[in-house]
Formats: sequence, C-alpha cells, structure tokens
Amino acid sequence: MRSIYFVLVVVIVAAVNLLAQDVYLKIPADPPTKNPLEGNADAITAGMGAYRVRCADCHGMDARGIRGPDISQVWARGRTDAALFRTIRNGVPNTEMPAHPAPRTSDMDIWRILAYLKTISPTTGAAPGPGNATSGEHVFATTCIGCHRIGDRGGNLGPDLTRIGAARARAAMARQIRGTMGSVRTGYEPVTLTTPNGQQIQGVKKNEDQFSVQVMDTRERIQGYLREDMRSVSNEKKSAMPVFGPDKLSDADLDDLLAYLESLQGTSQAPSNAR
Repeated sequence: MRSIYFVLVVVIVAAVNLLAQDVYLKIPADPPTKNPLEGNADAITAGMGAYRVRCADCHGMDARGIRGPDISQVWARGRTDAALFRTIRNGVPNTEMPAHPAPRTSDMDIWRILAYLKTISPTTGAAPGPGNATSGEHVFATTCIGCHRIGDRGGNLGPDLTRIGAARARAAMARQIRGTMGSVRTGYEPVTLTTPNGQQIQGVKKNEDQFSVQVMDTRERIQGYLREDMRSVSNEKKSAMPVFGPDKLSDADLDDLLAYLESLQGTSQAPSNAR
C-alpha cells in the first residue's frame, strides 16, 4: 500500500512540474505595454521597499542618481513601461546595471518597483535651466574634452558623456563639476603606483585582482602591473577630475556648460569647436 501511495505522489509531483513548465513556456516573451500594477497601493508600498534595498545605492533615494543615472525623468523622456521592464530584467551591457533574471526576481517584483517609481516621477520634463548651450559647447571643448568623450571625439580618462543629459540631473552634474560630490564611478577610480626606484605612475584603475592591477595612465595607455613588482599601490581618495571652483569656471560659464550637457541625450555629435 505504501509503495502504491509513493508512486502516486511521484506521478502527481511530476505532472505538476510538467504543467508548471508548460505554463512558463507559454508566458509571452514581451512584457505588457502597460504596468498592470500602476496605482496599486499595496504594490507601490512593496515596490518602495524593494527599490530602497536593490536600487537606491546606485540611483539614490530620490532616483536622481549617484553612481547610476538619474531615473526620475524616464517617463517624461519618453520611455515606456515595457522598455523599463526589459531594462531591469536584462540589465545594461558594459555598465554597472545588472540583470535581474527570473525566478530570483519575478515579473511582479519588477512591476512593483516601477509602480513605485511612477509615483515619484513627473509626467512632464523639467523646465530647461539657465545657460546657453552653444556657449557651453565651447566651454566643454576648451575645458573638458581632454578627458571626456562625446561620440567619437575626446579623451578616455573620464566617463563618456554622449548621453549625460539623459543620465544625470543638472544639480548632480553641477556638484560633480564643482567638486562637492564624493562618489567615483567604477572604472575611473584614481590610483598611484610607486615603482621600487620611486617613480610614480598615475592614472585611473580599470581592473584589479589580488595579484595585479590594470591602469589607464595619463597618456591613455592601458598597462597591467604585478603588485609584487610595485613598492606601493595607493587608491586615491579624491576624484581624478579637477575641482572647477568659481575661480576656474564662473557661474555663468557653469550654467552654459550645464545647458550643453543637458542637451546630450545620446547623439554622436562631438563639439564643433573640439580640436
């Protein structure tokens, strides 16, 4: 009798598993175009908790960006619920944005986070700030292009700014330029290597492990070094980006530069004044 009961249980479990697989396979590959949980109070509360645990370290408690981009304006900039769902699910290649695959992160989890984000996101874009973008393009070409790239023009010591206007709030960019933001993006942390004879190699850290470190030096050469061959490997506390106080960049020039940076939404156009 026990053996019959055992066989029956095994058959039932197998049938349930097959049914679950069949249901899973029939789930559409594309998410709904509209968030099914938008406006749901319970989902919004759950999404707030999930956002603060999973997302706030990079995007900030107000979603205006820290290491990750400003996502407070995503709907105002034309993104759709389905596109945002896919971004969270699949991540963004070559960035710090990871994928959140099922079953660890369910569809419901993602929709809850988006339901919460919708409650703190304006429906229309922010009004343009002060400044002249054309003049700001010239400021960028004379001040920033040695380290930063737009499209196919510029340097590589600092982050690519081709779409910075879609990724960072104006206030965050101003704090970074003025040197009042302490965070440094991964892949651009400043480092100083000291050789046994006292020579210093400065640059930004691109990769490292227990035994070696890979650095892009100030001439934009990427070199790998064994830690045991160095007298010291020092991670610098301050960003490699110079501080542009009012003595180096006037408030008017800062407004112009910010107006230009806000206009960069992903086009490949480089500053026309760049050399």
